[in-house]
Amino acid sequence: MASRTIINATFRSILALLLAESVVAQVSKETEFILYLVADRVVKDGSFKFADLSGRRTYMAPDQAPSGAVLRLASPYNDWRYWNGVLGIAMTNLGHRLGKSRYSDFARKNIAFVFDHGRYFEERHAGQSKWEYPFGQWFIMEELDDCGAMGASTIEVFRNDPQERYRAYIDRAATHMQEKQSRLADGTFVRSFPRKWTLWADDLYMSVVFLSRIGELSGESRHFDDAARQVVKFHKYLFDVQKGLMHHCWYSDVNLPGIAFWGRANGWALLAQVDLLDRLPKNHSQRDTLLSLLRRHIGGIVQYQSDTGLWRQLLDKEDSFLETSCSAMLTYAVARAVNQGYIERSYAVAARRGWNGVQSKIRPDGQIEGICAGTGVSDSLAFYYGRPTPLNDVHGTGAVLLAGAEVLSLVDE
Repeated sequence: MASRTIINATFRSILALLLAESVVAQVSKETEFILYLVADRVVKDGSFKFADLSGRRTYMAPDQAPSGAVLRLASPYNDWRYWNGVLGIAMTNLGHRLGKSRYSDFARKNIAFVFDHGRYFEERHAGQSKWEYPFGQWFIMEELDDCGAMGASTIEVFRNDPQERYRAYIDRAATHMQEKQSRLADGTFVRSFPRKWTLWADDLYMSVVFLSRIGELSGESRHFDDAARQVVKFHKYLFDVQKGLMHHCWYSDVNLPGIAFWGRANGWALLAQVDLLDRLPKNHSQRDTLLSLLRRHIGGIVQYQSDTGLWRQLLDKEDSFLETSCSAMLTYAVARAVNQGYIERSYAVAARRGWNGVQSKIRPDGQIEGICAGTGVSDSLAFYYGRPTPLNDVHGTGAVLLAGAEVLSLVDE
C-alpha cells in the first residue's frame, strides 16, 4: 500500500512538471508570435523612402526629387528620433534573441540610411527648426534626446559595422554630453526649458543609455562615472520616497519638483538604471548604491500595477488611462532585473502580468493601442490626463519589443 502511495505521488509530481513545462512552452510561443507580429510590421512599414508633401510620390533618395520639392519621410520608423533609438536597440536585441537577422539588419540599415542622406537636409535646412525636416536632430545636436538614444543605437550597429563615419558621430555625441550639454553645478543634466534649469526624468535614459555604451566601447571609466552620477542625482531631485516614484521634472529656479508622476518618465528612468548595471564594471564603487536605488524604485512601481497588468498614464491616479509604453518599459525593467539577479525572483510575477497587459493592446495586424503621444512637462495634471494615444504611436514600439524579448528569457528559466 505504501509503495502504491509513493508511485501515485511520483506520478502526480511528474504530471505536474509536464503540465508546467507545457504551459511555459505555450506562453513562449504566444510571446514569440506577438514579437514577430510587431517586428515584421516595422520591417514592412519602414520603407526607407522620402515622400513629397502630397504623399503621392516617393523617392529612394532625396536628390531624385524635383528641385524645390519639400520632402518628408514616408515612414516614421526611419527618422533620427530618440524613439527610433529605442527601436533600433530593440530590433538588434530581438534579432539576436530570435536568431532572425532581418531585425538586426533593419537597425543597421536605418543608421546607414540617415548617414547616407542626412547631409542633403543639413545643407538645405541647417538654420531652421530641427523638427520640420528629416534627420534634423542628427545634424542639429542641442539636447540629450537629439543624440543619446540614437547614439546608443549607432554604437550597437558600430560593433558589427565599424564605419569611420559612425565612430565620428559617436565621438561627437560624447563630446556634446561631456562639454556642451547644460548641467547644474553638481553635474546633473538639465534643459533650459520650459524654465531654466529644468531636470527631466526622461533625460536619465537619454544620457545613460549612451554613456554606458561609450564607456564599454572606449574603456574610459569617466563615462561610467558620469552615468552613475546621473542616476544618483536624478534620484536625489526626482524620487519621492513616500510614493516610491519619480516626479516627471524638477525646477531648479524654485527648488521644487513637478506635480506629475508620469508613467513613461518612470519607464525611462528604470530602463536607464538596468541598462547601466548591465554594463557597469562589477568593481565600480557606485554599484551597490545603484542596485539599492533600482530596488527601491522597482519596489515602488509594482505597488501601482493595475489588475490588468498595465500601469497608468499617471501612476498614482486610478482615474488616469492605462498606458502601453510605460507598461512595456516597466515590464522590461522588472523582467531584466529579475533575469540579471538585481532583484528577487518573486518580482517575476509582476513582469509576467505586465506582459499579459501589454499583449492585450496589440492588434492582430501588429499595431499597438494605448501609447501616449510625445509629452513635455507641465504644471497641469489635466495636460497628462488629456494626452492623445494615436494608434501605433512610435513612442512605444521599441519598448514593447524589449519587454517581450526579456519576458521570453524570464519564461525560459
